Amino acid sequence: MKLTAKFVENVSEAGKYYDQHGLFLHVRPSGAKKWLQRYTFQGRRREIGLGSAKIVSVATARKNAHQNLVLVSEGIDPIEDKKQDSVIPKFEVAALKVYEDNRPTWRNAKHAAQFITTLETYAFPVIGSMSVKEINSSHILRILSPIWVTKAETAKRVRQRLSTVFKYCVAQQWRTDDPANIAIVEALPNPKRKVQHRKSISYNDVSDFIETVSKSSAGLSTKLGLEFLILTATRSGEVRNARWNEVNGSIWTIPAERMKAGVAHRIPLPSRCIEILEEAQTISQGSGFIFEGTKPNKPLSENTFNKLMKELGLEVHAHGFRTSFRTWTQEKTNYPREIAEAALAHSLRDKAEAAYARSDLLEKRAEMMEAWAQFISADAPEVINIRA
Repeated sequence: MKLTAKFVENVSEAGKYYDQHGLFLHVRPSGAKKWLQRYTFQGRRREIGLGSAKIVSVATARKNAHQNLVLVSEGIDPIEDKKQDSVIPKFEVAALKVYEDNRPTWRNAKHAAQFITTLETYAFPVIGSMSVKEINSSHILRILSPIWVTKAETAKRVRQRLSTVFKYCVAQQWRTDDPANIAIVEALPNPKRKVQHRKSISYNDVSDFIETVSKSSAGLSTKLGLEFLILTATRSGEVRNARWNEVNGSIWTIPAERMKAGVAHRIPLPSRCIEILEEAQTISQGSGFIFEGTKPNKPLSENTFNKLMKELGLEVHAHGFRTSFRTWTQEKTNYPREIAEAALAHSLRDKAEAAYARSDLLEKRAEMMEAWAQFISADAPEVINIRA
Protein backbone atom coordinates (compact mmCIF):
# COMPACT_ATOMS: atom_id res chain seq x y z
CA MET A 1 0.00 0.00 0.00
CA LYS A 2 1.12 3.56 -0.69
CA LEU A 3 2.34 5.55 2.25
CA THR A 4 0.31 8.56 3.36
CA ALA A 5 1.54 11.90 4.62
CA LYS A 6 -0.13 11.24 7.98
CA PHE A 7 1.59 7.85 8.34
CA VAL A 8 4.99 9.33 7.51
CA GLU A 9 4.45 12.05 10.10
CA ASN A 10 3.31 9.72 12.89
CA VAL A 11 5.33 6.55 12.42
CA SER A 12 8.01 6.16 15.10
CA GLU A 13 8.91 2.46 15.11
CA ALA A 14 12.30 1.82 13.49
CA GLY A 15 12.14 -0.03 10.20
CA LYS A 16 11.65 0.21 6.45
CA TYR A 17 8.26 1.13 5.05
CA TYR A 18 7.81 0.57 1.32
CA ASP A 19 5.81 2.69 -1.11
CA GLN A 20 6.26 2.16 -4.91
CA HIS A 21 8.93 2.50 -7.62
CA GLY A 22 11.38 1.00 -5.13
CA LEU A 23 10.77 3.92 -2.77
CA PHE A 24 10.76 3.32 0.98
CA LEU A 25 10.88 5.28 4.22
CA HIS A 26 13.70 4.31 6.56
CA VAL A 27 12.98 5.12 10.20
CA ARG A 28 16.04 4.88 12.42
CA PRO A 29 16.04 4.01 16.12
CA SER A 30 16.84 7.66 16.81
CA GLY A 31 13.58 8.64 15.16
CA ALA A 32 15.24 10.16 12.07
CA LYS A 33 13.31 9.47 8.86
CA LYS A 34 14.86 9.32 5.42
CA TRP A 35 13.62 8.51 1.94
CA LEU A 36 15.55 5.87 -0.01
CA GLN A 37 15.01 4.12 -3.34
CA ARG A 38 16.26 0.81 -4.64
CA TYR A 39 16.61 0.17 -8.36
CA THR A 40 18.55 -2.07 -10.72
CA PHE A 41 20.91 -0.60 -13.26
CA GLN A 42 22.66 -2.83 -15.80
CA GLY A 43 22.05 -5.87 -13.58
CA ARG A 44 23.43 -4.19 -10.49
CA ARG A 45 21.22 -3.36 -7.50
CA ARG A 46 21.67 0.21 -6.28
CA GLU A 47 20.27 2.43 -3.53
CA ILE A 48 19.95 6.23 -3.66
CA GLY A 49 18.94 8.72 -0.97
CA LEU A 50 16.07 11.10 -1.70
CA GLY A 51 16.25 13.34 1.35
CA SER A 52 14.88 13.72 4.85
CA ALA A 53 11.18 13.05 5.36
CA LYS A 54 11.01 16.23 7.43
CA ILE A 55 11.85 18.23 4.30
CA VAL A 56 10.72 16.07 1.38
CA SER A 57 7.02 15.19 1.29
CA VAL A 58 5.81 11.75 0.31
CA ALA A 59 4.41 13.17 -2.95
CA THR A 60 7.76 14.73 -3.87
CA ALA A 61 9.70 11.61 -2.92
CA ARG A 62 7.36 9.52 -5.06
CA LYS A 63 7.78 11.91 -8.00
CA ASN A 64 11.58 11.88 -7.71
CA ALA A 65 11.59 8.09 -7.52
CA HIS A 66 9.57 7.88 -10.73
CA GLN A 67 11.97 10.30 -12.45
CA ASN A 68 14.87 8.07 -11.42
CA LEU A 69 13.21 5.08 -13.06
CA VAL A 70 12.79 7.14 -16.23
CA LEU A 71 16.54 7.84 -16.17
CA VAL A 72 17.24 4.13 -15.77
CA SER A 73 15.03 3.38 -18.79
CA GLU A 74 17.15 5.89 -20.77
CA GLY A 75 20.38 4.18 -19.79
CA ILE A 76 21.35 6.75 -17.15
CA ASP A 77 22.35 5.79 -13.63
CA PRO A 78 20.54 8.20 -11.21
CA ILE A 79 23.44 8.09 -8.76
CA GLU A 80 25.95 9.08 -11.43
CA ASP A 81 23.54 11.70 -12.75
CA LYS A 82 23.29 13.16 -9.25
CA LYS A 83 27.08 13.29 -9.00
CA GLN A 84 27.16 15.16 -12.29
CA ASP A 85 24.58 17.64 -11.00
CA SER A 86 26.80 18.34 -8.01
CA VAL A 87 29.52 19.78 -10.30
CA ILE A 88 27.15 21.89 -12.40
CA PRO A 89 27.67 25.50 -11.24
CA LYS A 90 25.22 28.18 -10.29
CA PHE A 91 24.58 30.76 -13.00
CA GLU A 92 26.55 33.45 -11.18
CA VAL A 93 29.62 31.21 -11.00
CA ALA A 94 29.36 30.31 -14.70
CA ALA A 95 28.89 33.97 -15.71
CA LEU A 96 31.95 35.06 -13.74
CA LYS A 97 33.97 32.27 -15.35
CA VAL A 98 32.91 33.40 -18.85
CA TYR A 99 33.75 37.01 -17.93
CA GLU A 100 37.24 36.14 -16.64
CA ASP A 101 38.01 33.89 -19.61
CA ASN A 102 36.98 36.50 -22.18
CA ARG A 103 38.15 39.70 -20.48
CA PRO A 104 41.70 39.57 -21.95
CA THR A 105 40.25 39.33 -25.47
CA TRP A 106 37.96 42.37 -25.20
CA ARG A 107 39.59 45.51 -26.62
CA ASN A 108 37.43 47.96 -24.68
CA ALA A 109 37.83 47.75 -20.87
CA LYS A 110 34.57 49.66 -20.37
CA HIS A 111 32.57 47.18 -22.44
CA ALA A 112 34.24 44.28 -20.64
CA ALA A 113 33.14 45.72 -17.29
CA GLN A 114 29.60 46.26 -18.59
CA PHE A 115 29.35 42.56 -19.50
CA ILE A 116 29.38 41.52 -15.85
CA THR A 117 27.76 44.60 -14.27
CA THR A 118 24.62 44.28 -16.40
CA LEU A 119 24.30 40.62 -15.45
CA GLU A 120 24.83 41.52 -11.79
CA THR A 121 22.10 44.15 -12.01
CA TYR A 122 19.44 42.33 -14.01
CA ALA A 123 20.18 38.58 -14.11
CA PHE A 124 21.79 37.58 -10.80
CA PRO A 125 18.79 38.64 -8.64
CA VAL A 126 16.60 36.23 -10.65
CA ILE A 127 18.85 33.29 -11.60
CA GLY A 128 22.23 33.94 -9.97
CA SER A 129 21.77 31.27 -7.30
CA MET A 130 20.17 28.73 -9.64
CA SER A 131 21.97 25.80 -11.23
CA VAL A 132 22.50 26.55 -14.91
CA LYS A 133 20.76 23.26 -15.65
CA GLU A 134 17.51 24.40 -13.99
CA ILE A 135 17.08 27.70 -15.85
CA ASN A 136 14.46 27.86 -18.58
CA SER A 137 12.94 30.44 -20.92
CA SER A 138 10.42 31.61 -18.31
CA HIS A 139 13.31 32.78 -16.12
CA ILE A 140 14.82 34.68 -19.05
CA LEU A 141 11.48 36.39 -19.67
CA ARG A 142 11.36 37.45 -16.00
CA ILE A 143 14.74 39.14 -16.49
CA LEU A 144 14.04 40.85 -19.80
CA SER A 145 10.33 41.77 -19.63
CA PRO A 146 10.68 44.68 -17.13
CA ILE A 147 13.33 46.43 -19.27
CA TRP A 148 12.55 45.30 -22.82
CA VAL A 149 10.60 48.47 -23.67
CA THR A 150 11.88 51.00 -21.12
CA LYS A 151 15.58 50.16 -21.57
CA ALA A 152 15.55 48.53 -24.99
CA GLU A 153 19.26 48.75 -25.79
CA THR A 154 20.29 47.53 -22.34
CA ALA A 155 17.81 44.65 -22.54
CA LYS A 156 19.18 43.63 -25.94
CA ARG A 157 22.70 43.49 -24.57
CA VAL A 158 21.61 41.60 -21.44
CA ARG A 159 20.02 38.95 -23.67
CA GLN A 160 23.18 38.67 -25.75
CA ARG A 161 25.32 38.30 -22.63
CA LEU A 162 22.98 35.71 -21.14
CA SER A 163 23.20 33.78 -24.41
CA THR A 164 27.01 33.91 -24.28
CA VAL A 165 26.99 32.32 -20.83
CA PHE A 166 24.51 29.60 -21.83
CA LYS A 167 26.48 28.74 -24.97
CA TYR A 168 29.48 28.21 -22.72
CA CYS A 169 27.35 25.94 -20.50
CA VAL A 170 26.26 23.91 -23.52
CA ALA A 171 29.91 23.50 -24.52
CA GLN A 172 30.65 22.23 -21.00
CA GLN A 173 27.74 19.74 -21.31
CA TRP A 174 26.00 21.29 -18.31
CA ARG A 175 22.85 21.76 -20.37
CA THR A 176 21.71 21.02 -23.92
CA ASP A 177 20.19 24.34 -25.03
CA ASP A 178 20.42 28.12 -24.82
CA PRO A 179 17.19 29.50 -23.25
CA ALA A 180 18.28 33.08 -24.08
CA ASN A 181 18.71 32.56 -27.83
CA ILE A 182 17.28 35.09 -30.26
CA ALA A 183 13.97 33.22 -30.47
CA ILE A 184 13.06 34.52 -26.99
CA VAL A 185 12.55 37.96 -28.57
CA GLU A 186 9.35 36.70 -30.21
CA ALA A 187 7.79 36.34 -26.76
CA LEU A 188 8.60 39.95 -25.84
CA PRO A 189 6.75 43.13 -26.87
CA ASN A 190 7.99 45.19 -29.80
CA PRO A 191 9.53 48.37 -28.33
CA LYS A 192 8.82 50.25 -31.59
CA ARG A 193 11.51 52.77 -30.76
CA LYS A 194 12.86 55.34 -33.17
CA VAL A 195 16.57 55.40 -33.86
CA GLN A 196 18.10 58.46 -32.19
CA HIS A 197 20.95 59.75 -34.33
CA ARG A 198 23.64 61.79 -32.65
CA LYS A 199 23.01 65.48 -33.17
CA SER A 200 25.03 67.19 -35.85
CA ILE A 201 25.16 70.63 -37.47
CA SER A 202 25.21 71.68 -41.09
CA TYR A 203 28.61 71.68 -42.75
CA ASN A 204 27.97 75.36 -43.52
CA ASP A 205 27.92 76.12 -39.79
CA VAL A 206 31.07 74.20 -38.80
CA SER A 207 33.35 77.20 -39.39
CA ASP A 208 31.28 79.42 -37.07
CA PHE A 209 31.20 76.60 -34.52
CA ILE A 210 35.00 76.34 -34.44
CA GLU A 211 35.27 80.10 -33.99
CA THR A 212 32.80 79.97 -31.10
CA VAL A 213 34.81 77.24 -29.40
CA SER A 214 38.07 79.14 -29.92
CA LYS A 215 36.61 82.15 -28.07
CA SER A 216 35.32 80.05 -25.16
CA SER A 217 36.99 79.73 -21.76
CA ALA A 218 37.78 76.04 -22.32
CA GLY A 219 41.32 74.79 -21.90
CA LEU A 220 43.62 75.02 -24.90
CA SER A 221 44.05 71.25 -25.07
CA THR A 222 40.26 70.83 -25.30
CA LYS A 223 39.91 73.46 -28.03
CA LEU A 224 42.72 71.99 -30.09
CA GLY A 225 41.45 68.44 -29.63
CA LEU A 226 37.92 69.28 -30.72
CA GLU A 227 39.10 71.11 -33.84
CA PHE A 228 41.43 68.20 -34.64
CA LEU A 229 38.45 65.81 -34.32
CA ILE A 230 36.41 67.90 -36.78
CA LEU A 231 39.25 68.21 -39.29
CA THR A 232 39.99 64.46 -39.29
CA ALA A 233 36.33 63.29 -39.09
CA THR A 234 37.30 60.85 -36.37
CA ARG A 235 35.65 59.61 -33.18
CA SER A 236 36.09 61.23 -29.78
CA GLY A 237 38.02 58.34 -28.21
CA GLU A 238 40.37 58.12 -31.18
CA VAL A 239 41.37 61.77 -30.77
CA ARG A 240 41.42 61.97 -26.97
CA ASN A 241 43.74 58.96 -26.75
CA ALA A 242 45.97 60.01 -29.67
CA ARG A 243 49.70 59.70 -28.89
CA TRP A 244 52.68 61.50 -30.31
CA ASN A 245 54.30 58.25 -31.45
CA GLU A 246 51.32 57.62 -33.75
CA VAL A 247 52.17 60.65 -35.89
CA ASN A 248 54.78 60.37 -38.62
CA GLY A 249 55.11 63.58 -40.60
CA SER A 250 51.66 64.33 -42.00
CA ILE A 251 50.28 60.83 -41.34
CA TRP A 252 48.48 59.86 -38.14
CA THR A 253 48.06 56.09 -37.74
CA ILE A 254 45.49 54.96 -35.18
CA PRO A 255 46.37 51.43 -33.99
CA ALA A 256 43.88 48.61 -34.50
CA GLU A 257 43.10 48.23 -30.79
CA ARG A 258 41.63 51.75 -30.70
CA MET A 259 39.55 51.41 -33.86
CA LYS A 260 35.92 50.31 -33.81
CA ALA A 261 36.50 47.89 -36.70
CA GLY A 262 39.70 46.53 -35.14
CA VAL A 263 41.83 47.59 -38.15
CA ALA A 264 44.63 50.20 -38.05
CA HIS A 265 43.59 53.44 -39.77
CA ARG A 266 45.94 55.90 -41.51
CA ILE A 267 44.79 59.51 -41.67
CA PRO A 268 46.41 62.13 -43.92
CA LEU A 269 46.62 65.32 -41.87
CA PRO A 270 45.74 68.62 -43.56
CA SER A 271 48.00 71.62 -42.95
CA ARG A 272 45.76 73.01 -40.19
CA CYS A 273 46.18 69.75 -38.24
CA ILE A 274 49.97 70.14 -38.43
CA GLU A 275 49.57 73.63 -36.93
CA ILE A 276 47.40 72.19 -34.15
CA LEU A 277 50.05 69.57 -33.36
CA GLU A 278 52.73 72.24 -33.19
CA GLU A 279 50.59 74.28 -30.79
CA ALA A 280 49.79 71.21 -28.68
CA GLN A 281 53.51 70.49 -28.43
CA THR A 282 54.08 73.83 -26.71
CA ILE A 283 51.79 72.86 -23.80
CA SER A 284 52.79 69.19 -23.62
CA GLN A 285 53.63 67.84 -20.16
CA GLY A 286 55.39 64.79 -21.56
CA SER A 287 52.63 62.25 -20.94
CA GLY A 288 52.78 60.89 -24.48
CA PHE A 289 49.19 61.97 -25.17
CA ILE A 290 48.76 64.73 -27.75
CA PHE A 291 45.70 66.23 -26.05
CA GLU A 292 46.38 66.04 -22.33
CA GLY A 293 43.75 66.30 -19.64
CA THR A 294 43.93 68.10 -16.33
CA LYS A 295 45.08 64.99 -14.48
CA PRO A 296 48.81 64.15 -14.74
CA ASN A 297 49.70 61.61 -17.45
CA LYS A 298 46.06 61.32 -18.55
CA PRO A 299 44.32 62.29 -21.82
CA LEU A 300 41.21 64.43 -22.03
CA SER A 301 38.33 62.77 -20.18
CA GLU A 302 35.59 60.88 -22.02
CA ASN A 303 32.92 63.59 -21.91
CA THR A 304 35.18 66.62 -22.38
CA PHE A 305 34.02 67.63 -25.86
CA ASN A 306 30.30 67.10 -25.30
CA LYS A 307 30.44 68.88 -21.94
CA LEU A 308 32.01 71.95 -23.57
CA MET A 309 29.34 72.09 -26.27
CA LYS A 310 26.59 71.75 -23.67
CA GLU A 311 28.09 74.60 -21.63
CA LEU A 312 28.10 76.75 -24.78
CA GLY A 313 24.42 75.95 -25.30
CA LEU A 314 25.13 74.13 -28.57
CA GLU A 315 22.82 71.29 -29.57
CA VAL A 316 25.45 69.04 -31.11
CA HIS A 317 27.32 65.83 -30.31
CA ALA A 318 31.03 65.35 -31.04
CA HIS A 319 30.25 62.28 -33.14
CA GLY A 320 27.89 64.38 -35.25
CA PHE A 321 30.76 66.13 -37.02
CA ARG A 322 31.38 62.91 -38.93
CA THR A 323 27.89 63.41 -40.36
CA SER A 324 28.69 67.03 -41.19
CA PHE A 325 31.79 65.91 -43.07
CA ARG A 326 30.01 63.08 -44.89
CA THR A 327 27.16 65.36 -45.97
CA TRP A 328 29.68 67.90 -47.26
CA THR A 329 31.33 65.25 -49.44
CA GLN A 330 27.94 64.33 -50.90
CA GLU A 331 26.59 67.81 -51.54
CA LYS A 332 29.62 69.99 -52.18
CA THR A 333 32.21 67.72 -53.82
CA ASN A 334 32.65 65.11 -56.53
CA TYR A 335 34.74 62.75 -54.43
CA PRO A 336 33.65 59.11 -54.95
CA ARG A 337 31.74 57.41 -52.18
CA GLU A 338 34.52 54.91 -51.42
CA ILE A 339 36.99 57.71 -50.67
CA ALA A 340 34.61 59.39 -48.20
CA GLU A 341 33.79 56.06 -46.57
CA ALA A 342 37.49 55.25 -46.28
CA ALA A 343 38.03 58.57 -44.52
CA LEU A 344 35.41 57.53 -41.94
CA ALA A 345 37.05 54.08 -41.60
CA HIS A 346 33.79 52.41 -42.62
CA SER A 347 34.05 48.80 -43.78
CA LEU A 348 32.63 47.87 -47.17
CA ARG A 349 29.37 45.98 -46.76
CA ASP A 350 29.85 44.08 -50.01
CA LYS A 351 32.20 41.25 -49.01
CA ALA A 352 33.22 40.55 -52.60
CA GLU A 353 34.08 44.20 -53.15
CA ALA A 354 35.96 44.34 -49.85
CA ALA A 355 38.05 41.32 -50.83
CA TYR A 356 39.50 43.23 -53.78
CA ALA A 357 39.68 46.68 -52.19
CA ARG A 358 43.13 46.48 -50.59
CA SER A 359 44.11 50.18 -50.89
CA ASP A 360 43.20 52.71 -48.20
CA LEU A 361 43.18 55.47 -50.88
CA LEU A 362 45.55 57.57 -48.78
CA GLU A 363 46.68 60.01 -51.51
CA LYS A 364 43.13 60.73 -52.69
CA ARG A 365 41.96 61.13 -49.11
CA ALA A 366 44.79 63.60 -48.44
CA GLU A 367 43.42 65.87 -51.18
CA MET A 368 39.87 65.54 -49.80
CA MET A 369 40.84 66.23 -46.17
CA GLU A 370 42.79 69.35 -47.18
CA ALA A 371 39.72 70.56 -49.10
CA TRP A 372 37.57 69.93 -46.00
CA ALA A 373 40.02 71.89 -43.85
CA GLN A 374 39.93 74.80 -46.28
CA PHE A 375 36.14 74.72 -46.43
CA ILE A 376 35.71 75.02 -42.65
CA SER A 377 38.54 77.46 -42.03
CA ALA A 378 37.45 80.87 -40.77
CA ASP A 379 39.22 82.71 -43.57
CA ALA A 380 38.10 80.40 -46.39
CA PRO A 381 36.89 82.12 -49.60
CA GLU A 382 33.16 82.17 -50.13
CA VAL A 383 33.33 79.84 -53.13
CA ILE A 384 35.77 76.94 -53.39
CA ASN A 385 36.35 75.12 -56.66
CA ILE A 386 36.75 71.47 -55.64
CA ARG A 387 37.97 68.95 -58.22
CA ALA A 388 36.61 71.00 -61.11
